Amino acid sequence: SEMTRKEWDTLGEVDVPSNRYYGAQTARALKYFRIGGIEERMPLAIIRAFGILKKASAEVNCLYGLDQELANIISQVADEIIAGNFDEDFPLVIWQTGSGTQSNMNVNEVIANRAIELLGGEVGSKQPVHPNDHVNMSQSSNDAYPTAMHIAVACELNSHLIPAVKKLSDSFAMKSKQFKAVFLIRNKQMPLNLNDVFNGYKNLLDTELSCLEDAMPRLYMLAAGGTAVGTGLNAPSGFAEKVAGRIAALTGLPFVTAPNKFESLAAHDVMVEIHGVLNTLATSLMKIANEIRLISDSLENAFEIHERLMNADGYPEGDAGLSRKSIVMNDEQCDILAMITAQVFGNHTAVTVGASNGHFELNVFKPMIVSNVLHSIRLIADSCYSFDANCVQSIQLLEQFEVNACGNNDVQQINSPNGDT
Repeated sequence: SEMTRKEWDTLGEVDVPSNRYYGAQTARALKYFRIGGIEERMPLAIIRAFGILKKASAEVNCLYGLDQELANIISQVADEIIAGNFDEDFPLVIWQTGSGTQSNMNVNEVIANRAIELLGGEVGSKQPVHPNDHVNMSQSSNDAYPTAMHIAVACELNSHLIPAVKKLSDSFAMKSKQFKAVFLIRNKQMPLNLNDVFNGYKNLLDTELSCLEDAMPRLYMLAAGGTAVGTGLNAPSGFAEKVAGRIAALTGLPFVTAPNKFESLAAHDVMVEIHGVLNTLATSLMKIANEIRLISDSLENAFEIHERLMNADGYPEGDAGLSRKSIVMNDEQCDILAMITAQVFGNHTAVTVGASNGHFELNVFKPMIVSNVLHSIRLIADSCYSFDANCVQSIQLLEQFEVNACGNNDVQQINSPNGDT
């Protein structure tokens, strides 16, 4: 049988696995919130964000009475959590109290017990490091969890999604130059330069990145220092500003304290705003995936693809002719991207419903909201990288046959499969 140790909380004694740093409250949560399994675990991005918050809080709290040695050891263990050293000690799922209390305490317990171990104490004793009195000093779950939400989403956007979308945009720019002499002709429509098509895709992506940039300043506003209901009770004067500044220094992102903590705890409109941009981005990606798939199936979809022959100086060869082409690509990636965008659309509904449930002083859908936002960020970022590397960059033209470009019936019949002029 599994070796256990005894720990205590306000409800009494609890058996905790001896090989784990989490404590009584986490063990109770594992018992009472057995929902969804490992697939529903709290995102590790949130755990990393908590590590940043606890480190910053300890460093600031030493200015307000926290023993310097304890501040140092809490900061050291927080670094280990940020590095991912104890991921298995964070087993809780997102389906817990809507304030995220269990995950906040999970982090507090792991930091406290690991710090106790490093100081030579007895794990689980809460001496000399207490999960509430020291690790959670000047905080409550109600302001700690929304702070972690903002840190996690901002970090994931900056490190994963934004670079991925920029990379895809750059590839479309490259392809637009590569195919500047390639035209699409569909039924009686006018010829359309593939250069313009790919530039259109690039502009779609660049527009969404611009919208995201416009929303980011509100994401950088942190709830830390608002404590339980937004009044700041139990946080010393100046703590909110100092901890936001320290988080900014640790992450390299322009975090500031939120101007109104009541709003920061009770509502998560900025998450809806951010995910709204992701939803719009997904809309653009769905369009791109579908159109590229249709273009690749050019013959079946009544498209004709021609390349205007260019001379050595890059100018058209006049009447030298048009070369009929077919586009070759990995269109399975279009299927994948389309499925992912559909999932993002569903996530947006969940985020919207969750954010609308901020009753009075506290929104109680926090874990569900941020889980869906982070899920969409990861899906879009990964799919953009995959779509770029395995589809867009590999798009090429294969020659089918040569036609005269002087306006005879052969060209007209290529323009219109029915032979209409």
